[in-house]
Amino acid sequence: MQRVQSPRGRAYGLSAVGQLFSKDTQAIFYNWKQLPVQRMLDFDFLCGRKTPSVAVIVQPGSGGGFQKLFFGQEEIAIPQVGTIEEACEMFPKADVLINFASYRSAFESSMEALRQPTIRVVAVIAEGVPERDTKQLIAYARDNNKVVIGPATVGGVQAGAFKIGDAAGTLDNIVACKLYRPGSVGFVSKSGGMSNELYNVIARAADGIFEGIAIGGDAFPGSTLSDHCLRYQHIPQVKMIVVLGEIGGRDEYSLVEALNAGRITKPVVAWVSGTCAKLFKSEVQFGHAGAKSGGDDESAQAKNAALAAAGAVVPDSFESLEGTIRKVYDQLVGEGVICPAPEFQPPQVPMDLDHAKKTGKVRAPTHIVSTICDDRGEEPTYCGVSMSELMEADANVGDAIGLLWFKRRLPRYATKFIEMCVVLCADHGPCVSGAHNTIVTARAGKDLISCLVSGLLTIGPRFGGAIDDAARYFKQACDQDQDPDEFVEMMKRRGIRVPGIGHRIKSKDNRDKRVELLQRYARKHFPSTRYLDYAISVEGYTLQKAANLVLNVDGCIGALFLDLLSSVGMFTAAEVQEVVDVGYLNGLFVLARSIGLIGHALDQKRLQQPLFRYPWDEVLYTK
Repeated sequence: MQRVQSPRGRAYGLSAVGQLFSKDTQAIFYNWKQLPVQRMLDFDFLCGRKTPSVAVIVQPGSGGGFQKLFFGQEEIAIPQVGTIEEACEMFPKADVLINFASYRSAFESSMEALRQPTIRVVAVIAEGVPERDTKQLIAYARDNNKVVIGPATVGGVQAGAFKIGDAAGTLDNIVACKLYRPGSVGFVSKSGGMSNELYNVIARAADGIFEGIAIGGDAFPGSTLSDHCLRYQHIPQVKMIVVLGEIGGRDEYSLVEALNAGRITKPVVAWVSGTCAKLFKSEVQFGHAGAKSGGDDESAQAKNAALAAAGAVVPDSFESLEGTIRKVYDQLVGEGVICPAPEFQPPQVPMDLDHAKKTGKVRAPTHIVSTICDDRGEEPTYCGVSMSELMEADANVGDAIGLLWFKRRLPRYATKFIEMCVVLCADHGPCVSGAHNTIVTARAGKDLISCLVSGLLTIGPRFGGAIDDAARYFKQACDQDQDPDEFVEMMKRRGIRVPGIGHRIKSKDNRDKRVELLQRYARKHFPSTRYLDYAISVEGYTLQKAANLVLNVDGCIGALFLDLLSSVGMFTAAEVQEVVDVGYLNGLFVLARSIGLIGHALDQKRLQQPLFRYPWDEVLYTK
C-alpha cells in the first residue's frame, strides 16, 4: 500500500482501497430518516439496480419490525433492528454504514460500526462532532484500513451504482447531472452543496462523474482531498480528476505533494474557493468550520498557485472552471484516452403521491371527510368559525357543541341549556354501574383512560342511553297525535318500558330537582315546549299505575331537545329526525358523564384505598 505523508504527519493509505462502492454495494442506515432512504432507493431504481442499496435500518432501541418504502413502483419492507451489531450479523454483505445520528451520538455509533469486521466505509452526516472524537475515528479507521467520509458531509455518489443519503439532491438534479450512468471524471470536494453544483458543471463540460465525494467541511475530515485523488489514480474508469478545495487548512498541500512526487499522473483540474477573502480587511470565517484562513499559505490564492506549480490545471476564476474542465476533457477524447459514455434514457421513477398532489399532477380522492372543523389555516375553525372569533364572543361549551355536533351557531339560550344538561348529568353518584366500574378499575391501579372507558362502556338503554330512546318514542307518538294512555298501553303490549319514565328513588311526592330546573328554564326561554308537555301528560298516566313512574332526567332532556331543535328555527323536520336516529343526544350524556367518571377515578387514586372485595365474594351458592 502506498503511503503519502501529509504536512500534519498523518499517513494516507486509501490509495489501495480503489472503488468505495459498486452496483452491488449495500448499506446499513443508522437512525431512521424516511426521505434520505427513499432517495437512495429511487436512485437505485434509476440506475437499474436489481436490489435496494439499503439492506437494513438501525433504529436505536427498536425491538425489530420493518419500514415500508418504494423501490420503483413496488412497495417493499426494509428490516429494522435496534443495534449495529445485530444489523451486521443479519446482513454481513452490507459493508457501508450511513450514519444519520446527531452530533451528540455520532462518535459512539460510528466507532461501533468501525469495530465491526464487515463494515468498510462509514459516512458521518452530522455537523459539529467534537474534533477530539473525529481524530479518534480517523486514527482507528486508518489503523484498520477503513474509510470515514465526513463528518459534516452529504456523502458521495458512484454514478450508476450507489449514493449516500441526500447526496446529489433531487431526482431532477440527478437526471440533469447524468448520475444514472458512470462517466469518466473522479470528483472530490469539501462542500456538499458545491458538489451538487459541480456535478452539473461536469455533466455539461464532460461526460459526467464516475465517482464524487464530499469529504465534509470540518477542520478534521475523516478522509482528505488527496486520499480520494490517490484512489482515483488507481481506478481505471477514472480518466481525469476534478478537485474543489476551499480557503483554510492545509489539505490541498498534500495533493500538491502527491502531484510533485508523481503519485498522481492523471490530469487534475483544481480550484480553491475563497479568493474573495483578500477583499476583506479582517479575517473572515466562511460557512464551514475548516474554511478559515490561518495564514497566507492557507489562502485560496496560495493554494491555487501551489497546485498550478505542481502540474494541476487551475483556471483563472471559478467562472472559467467549466471551460477548463471541457478543454481538458476534449483533449483526452481527442487523444483516445476517453471514450465518451453512451447516452440512454433512464427509467422513470414514479412520483410520490404527496409531491404529485402538490404540483397538480394527480387528483387523489380523500379517505376521510370532515365537515365540522379545519386545522389547515392560521388557526383551527369549528364549522367555519375561528378560535379567535369564539373567544371574542365569550363562547361556552354549548357553543362548541352547537358547532361541532349540530353545525349551527345556536342562540345563547340554547347553548346555556346544553351546558345545564352537561352539569346536571355529570354524576349520578358512586353506586350506579358506570361509577362503580370506574372506581373498581381505579382501585385496581389502572390508568385514568382505562378507568374512564370501563365506566363509559356500561352506558346503554338502562344507563344513560334512554335520552335518545325517550326522544324517539315521544316524537313518534306526539307527531302522530297519539293519546298518552294509548301510547303507554301500546308500549306495554310490545313489552317495552317507556324510556324516560321511572326512577328508583324519585316519585310523585319526591320529585327530581334536575327535572324541575330544566322545565323551569325551558318554559321561560324556549319558543315552544310541545314535546315536554306531551311527556308530562304521559307521566300523568303512568303515575296512576305507580308512584315512581315519574318523568326522569333522561326523558326530560330528550323531550326538551326535541322542543329546542323544532322551535329554534334552524333545523328542518328531516334534520331533527336525523339527530334522533343518529344518536346525538346520548352523546350529550356521554360527554357529561365523562366529567363525573374522571372525578371518581381521581378521587380513588387520591385515596389510594386497596381493592375491596368483589361482589361475587358474597354470593350464596346452592345445589
